Amino acid sequence: MARVSRGALMAAAEGLLGRLRMAPARASRCYNSAAAAVEAEAAAEGRGLGGLRRIPASGAAVGGGGGRWEMLAAKEYEEYRRSIYGEITHKALLVDAVGTLLEPAQPMAQIYRKIGEKYGVEYSEDEILQRYRWAYEQPWGKSRLRYVDDGRPFWQYIVSSSTGCSDSQYFEELYHYYATDKAWLLCDPDAEKVFEALRKAGVKTAVVSNFDTRLRPVLQALKCDRWFDAVAVSAEVAAEKPNPTIFLKACEFLGVEPEEAVHVGDDRRNDIWGARDAGCDAWLWGSDVYSFKEVAEGIGVKV
Repeated sequence: MARVSRGALMAAAEGLLGRLRMAPARASRCYNSAAAAVEAEAAAEGRGLGGLRRIPASGAAVGGGGGRWEMLAAKEYEEYRRSIYGEITHKALLVDAVGTLLEPAQPMAQIYRKIGEKYGVEYSEDEILQRYRWAYEQPWGKSRLRYVDDGRPFWQYIVSSSTGCSDSQYFEELYHYYATDKAWLLCDPDAEKVFEALRKAGVKTAVVSNFDTRLRPVLQALKCDRWFDAVAVSAEVAAEKPNPTIFLKACEFLGVEPEEAVHVGDDRRNDIWGARDAGCDAWLWGSDVYSFKEVAEGIGVKV
């Protein structure tokens, strides 16, 4: 099968958008100008990065018949993609870790305070959360990457800045807690059967995450490491999302071209823009798709 260039794909997609003037449709993975207002509203409500919610499929979004336009756009996009790649529209699925595949079992500030009480931490959970956000947003000047190897220097800075406690025993207890299955939950309880279906259909899978070297033990502890053919973790590949390098590395590990892969993640900047800069398709978790079953069906795999 002849390879179709990324430029040709982008040109066709832009032409489709121009003809239909559609509202965002989950299957088309595209957004119209109304998205800007929704994103501003999301920011005002404090939903954070990747918090853009789906615009309802109603006439209010684009004028009368908006829902019909969405259905037509979705169908045409899927037919267009399948005309190039066949019934299975992507050879590989790349998945973000935190916020998409897994999530903290308890709020971070609650754990920082609970473990920290015996070490003299006095800040409230709200204070810890505010200090954490401030510290995390500061430029990290110790190295080019935040997560180098086990990430200890970066996390020591975060913990001490968040709690005011620099006790090494406190840090170690907290650090090791987040390497266990007690600290994490799978976002989608039905994910296992979906990844089994993807494997049977020949779709390769990889985790792509800004994380330190604890990610592999975490995946093993949650018994989901076997779902994936590869793991591209920033601490190991020396590149953090949205740097396209980490996505290109994941594709290299899987033996696919970027245009043959779709990445799913919950952060618009790191996951969506980063993946698209690498040449991959990209779907926003919590907006374009809400479950891994939806992801599989979007690829053309029935679960």
